[in-house]
Amino acid sequence: MNRVFFRNAMVWDGTGAPSFPADVLVEGNRIKTVARHVGQLSADGATVIDCRGLTLMPGLVEGHAHISFGGAVNDSDLGNIPPEEHVLLTMRNAKTLLDHGFTSAYSAASSKLRLDVVIRNEIEAGRLPGPRIKACSPEITVTAGLGDERKQHMYYESFGMIADGPDEIARAVRLCCREGVDNIKVNISGDDLGPKAHGGVTVMREIEVRTAVEVARDFGKKINCHARAAASVKRAVKCGIDVIYHCESADEEALDMLESVKDKIFVGPAIGIIYGTLYEGEPWGFTREMAIHIGMQRVIDDSCKVYTELRKRGVRALIGGDYGFAQSPQGTNARDLKHFVDLLGYTPSEALQCGTRIGGQVMGMGHELGLVKDGFIADLLLVNGDPLKDLAMMVPEESFLVIMKDGALYKNIAQAKAQERAA
Repeated sequence: MNRVFFRNAMVWDGTGAPSFPADVLVEGNRIKTVARHVGQLSADGATVIDCRGLTLMPGLVEGHAHISFGGAVNDSDLGNIPPEEHVLLTMRNAKTLLDHGFTSAYSAASSKLRLDVVIRNEIEAGRLPGPRIKACSPEITVTAGLGDERKQHMYYESFGMIADGPDEIARAVRLCCREGVDNIKVNISGDDLGPKAHGGVTVMREIEVRTAVEVARDFGKKINCHARAAASVKRAVKCGIDVIYHCESADEEALDMLESVKDKIFVGPAIGIIYGTLYEGEPWGFTREMAIHIGMQRVIDDSCKVYTELRKRGVRALIGGDYGFAQSPQGTNARDLKHFVDLLGYTPSEALQCGTRIGGQVMGMGHELGLVKDGFIADLLLVNGDPLKDLAMMVPEESFLVIMKDGALYKNIAQAKAQERAA
């Protein structure tokens, strides 16, 4: 059995407790022992990694992954990518996520039906590098909703599957389930970056949302939604949605409803794309004045208020900020950790828990993923420093000296770095 021994690590275990010195033994794909008495655990027959007091922590979980998104400026850019090139792009994105410490990814939508599914399958078979993936459907939307790029005189593909009425919604969900997705995504509200309905508009009727949830449940699938307007958040809770993204316009009634199901649901602000559009979008035509005009500053301000309240109420939040657009490129996903602190009021420890422990829960694996704990799956990162003191260090891939996924050493440059320092 494969054995790896992490010697003299400073362990941040994902529970929110302070870091502590420990030796950690991995056997197979599981953490065998976390020994707080350093130097007393046998390393016989194991690959030894001298951590030199650096931080050993759980692998990151992208809670709003779009692994098939890459470099888009407009939503329609995703529909323009031919399927052959789109498969290759998605492969590269999966590797990029793993290179940056994301050992798991809960998808918030694929831009073509089977992209998530085929990449998930290839990774599980060991033929491609990438995180473990919960594959999602495309975003099921309605006419004029987010993802409908058509015009009356022209049919135009985007990233959405368009379905109107309960019968069409049921068929779309069944089709996605037939093709092997783990999760379903519906767009209940519009979006300020979309061409038609803005974020304050609730476009999907209750019967349509309820139908999507019922059919997803029939097939044993989770269901996610895009919901910016207060009414869309309430509709999502009322109909039993599992993961509710955005939520920044939630009013007091919506907050109360979210709190009432806090042990069943997850929320995700997806703040990365908003920040990127507001502060870093000018090379792609998003001047600061334009970004403010279309509501990006308002979304950040409202998100701060809403998520400060949701955090106090114990509602579980996920990192992941719609990365994969030009102004929020793949590989910068861990910027969300610092955004949670700087923009939404989380502590560094709380933000890291959103990206580890709570991420394991949304993957449906909270009993075995997201913590450095005896018996848990060995998804581990050795970080060149202390992320609790500087969350920005979680973004560049060179910060990760070791990346272990499912007990396998995907990356190990700890010894080389130690020798480099000694020289």
